[in-house]
Amino acid sequence: MNKELIIRSSSEAVDFALLKDGKLIELHKEEEKSNFQVGDIFIAKIRKPVAGLNAAFVNVGFEKDAFLHYHDLGPNLASQLKFIKLVSAGKIKDFSLKTFQFEKEIDKDGIITDILSANQSVLVQVVKEPISTKGPRISAELSLAGRFIVLVPFSDRVSISQKIEDKKEKDRLKRLVLSIKPKGFGVIVRTVAEGKNVAELEKDLQNLLSRWTAMCKKLPTAHHPSKVLGELNRASSILRDVFNDTFSGIQIDDEELFQQTKEYLQEIAPSKQSIVKFYQSNDTPIFEKYNIERQIKTSFGRTVSMSKGAYLIIEHTEALHVIDVNSGNRSNKATNQEDTAMEVNMIAAAEIARQLRLRDMGGIIVVDFIDMSNPENRKVLFDFLREEMSDDKAKHKILPPSKFGLVQITRQRVRPEVNIKTREEDPNNEHGEIEAPILIIDKIASDLERILKIHKSVVLNVHPFVAAYLSKGFPSLRSKWFFEHKKWVKIIPRDAYTYLEYHFYDKKGNVISE
Repeated sequence: MNKELIIRSSSEAVDFALLKDGKLIELHKEEEKSNFQVGDIFIAKIRKPVAGLNAAFVNVGFEKDAFLHYHDLGPNLASQLKFIKLVSAGKIKDFSLKTFQFEKEIDKDGIITDILSANQSVLVQVVKEPISTKGPRISAELSLAGRFIVLVPFSDRVSISQKIEDKKEKDRLKRLVLSIKPKGFGVIVRTVAEGKNVAELEKDLQNLLSRWTAMCKKLPTAHHPSKVLGELNRASSILRDVFNDTFSGIQIDDEELFQQTKEYLQEIAPSKQSIVKFYQSNDTPIFEKYNIERQIKTSFGRTVSMSKGAYLIIEHTEALHVIDVNSGNRSNKATNQEDTAMEVNMIAAAEIARQLRLRDMGGIIVVDFIDMSNPENRKVLFDFLREEMSDDKAKHKILPPSKFGLVQITRQRVRPEVNIKTREEDPNNEHGEIEAPILIIDKIASDLERILKIHKSVVLNVHPFVAAYLSKGFPSLRSKWFFEHKKWVKIIPRDAYTYLEYHFYDKKGNVISE
């Protein structure tokens, strides 16, 4: 398994595409104007605590107030409020918390109006970016994420990632962290820390403590509201969270970003620094070179094609997402309906896991798989879907298939869903829309694969533009079809056809049903 990160920079935004064995699995966009990323820390003022919601609205500088629920205050909020007050007044110069006297923890079932009041200063962290009509969701329980550990100020807890299953390794990491952990700070050990030595963990810890100190130095002069600690740039944060030994390449078309990424990789994985490459080409844009643009066009529509003629229908509502699995018009070697359903469902499960990451879909997702009567098959499908989603960094929960054959998934939503318009204006109709023209090639290839199993000789009639695309160049797509199927396809350009119209004919001139 090879992973590649492809980074494209423009004047308005930076796009990040994560490929797994050449297939697009994640797509992120960092816009210049974005001021509210997950992980950003703000010094802000409480605008209004609301007892009925047990939450407070906080002015963080966004057009809509941020939402701070009582359960997101953290047990040591009183200590944080006292610290901010003393630092802002210039009474604390040492930000290490070694000598800081902690306050009593707040009641976990308390009422927000007993703890917070209007115009009170508080440090808050963005945990969910502004989505739709809602402002950011924030937490007063701060955390600073590093490569191997997460530093939690005003805490004393040490916890180890649940994904590290080896008990001996968990105990070893806990002992290491306890030996280097500064007083007044809690530590969460991340999954990638497995097998790391104390020097690597301590270097990460010192880096996070430096960021904490730099943030605290801003507090006495910071106006309210303002960002006092920004998350790493998106390239570095993606590498911090997903980078491992399976990465084989990082391609970047912007020189400044290339240097930043190389420096960051030098810090977290010096031996892998050589995989960062600066992409220079006047002829082919970077997303075209790695076939990403085509994958975007074919992956973000309402209908998603899969192998062997199967496809997904993805519908979005305000409350949830619905995914319907269809077997399509396909020839199948399976001996019965149950085997066919199982085969299609397994293909769909892998694609659904990819689609959730790719679109960053969150909230409630309901999947209508093809009905299977065998309970063992349903269990195999459920286990396979869980395995396919195990790489997903977003918190998620999958329920076993219901008696109606529906699988329910909840997935954490922390930023707006990636939504790319794949339909374009219809050149034949002033007010109509069509699928992106690139999809027509995939549809023709899929139909052709099925038709050539039955017919020895096939004639394809298409619009002249499409005919030229299929037959020109070397090797042309038609040549590739010949090498794959060992049959030559005659292509006839038809001026009367609309852009996306095509028909297959047999050697007698009869239309073959697509």
